[in-house]
This record gives sequence, structure tokens and C-alpha cells, in this order.
Amino acid sequence: MKVILQKDVKGTGKAGDIVNVNDGYARNYLIPQKLALPADANSINAANIKKQAEAHRLDMQRKRARELAAGMNGLNVKVYAKCGEGGRLFGSIGAAEIAAGLKEQHGLDVDRKKIRLDEPIKALGTVKVTAHLYEDADARFDVEVLPLQQG
Repeated sequence: MKVILQKDVKGTGKAGDIVNVNDGYARNYLIPQKLALPADANSINAANIKKQAEAHRLDMQRKRARELAAGMNGLNVKVYAKCGEGGRLFGSIGAAEIAAGLKEQHGLDVDRKKIRLDEPIKALGTVKVTAHLYEDADARFDVEVLPLQQG
């Protein structure tokens, strides 16, 4: 019996796959557990349309990520922090502060989880930072840590 899987089923297939399974397995387990639907012409067509829409959505995400990466390469982001003697910061600068700086200064909305830091920034100066936006879309930019002016 042909069925369209609604969810991933170990040993059978992934969600959206059209698979051939034993009749009893389909009628007694997959369909009652809502893991699969019987595959008729309409449901096969709907599954194919859904797969095409998902592929198109992923393509558009990839394209937007590449455009964003191209726009971010070479940017300079200024981040201000309290510091003590010798340029050592009180605390550190992490991905959240860098993401906030990107949004505030350049209007770019980048998730902090996508910003890659080897370790938090703990001193004044300029640091090269990488943002991994998608599988093959990375952006390298500078983060300039400046002392916060008290007064």
C-alpha cells in the first residue's frame, strides 16, 4: 500500500515521502497514529506541491542570506563598554551586543546565534568577527570596542 508520511518514521522514511509499506502496517499503525495518509492521486499531487513550495522557500532563504552576507562583508560595528585601566573591559562583549550594534548602526537584523565568536571580547580594540548566516553564506566584519564615555 502506498502512503504519504506525515512525520518521520524510523526505518520507513521522512515526512512528505511517498513510500510503499505492508497493508497491515499502514492500516493498523501508520494511519491510526496519524503518521501517514493513504496515497491517492489528490494527496500525491498535494504532497508534490508542498515539497516544491518548501524547496522554493529554502531557495529564497539561501538567496536572502547571501545578499545579507554580501552587504555585511567589511562593515565596521562600534560597540561601547565600560573599561578599566589598560583597556580591560568590565565584563565582556558577546554576540548579543554585536547583534544589537548591527541593528542600531546599519539596520541589519542578524540573530545573535549566527554570530561566531571564538571567545567573548574582553579588551578595547578591533576584532574580526564572522557571522554564519546560512550553509554557504558567511560574512566577515570588524567590531570596534570603544570606551563608554562617563560624564
